[in-house]
Amino acid sequence: MESLYLLIPVALIFCVVVIRLLLWAIDNGQYDDLDKESWRILADDDFEDDNDDRPDQHA
Repeated sequence: MESLYLLIPVALIFCVVVIRLLLWAIDNGQYDDLDKESWRILADDDFEDDNDDRPDQHA
């Protein structure tokens, strides 16, 4: 019973911290565009650009 005097305030503080982090993430736009990254990984961007300034990898 005495351990509840410690565990309940710790759990409440933990819940407050989690809710504040969630609200911070929502305010900073972390959940604005959830589909962009899932479509970006499927995009075919493996093509070579002739005007690329990178050195030749096979030289």
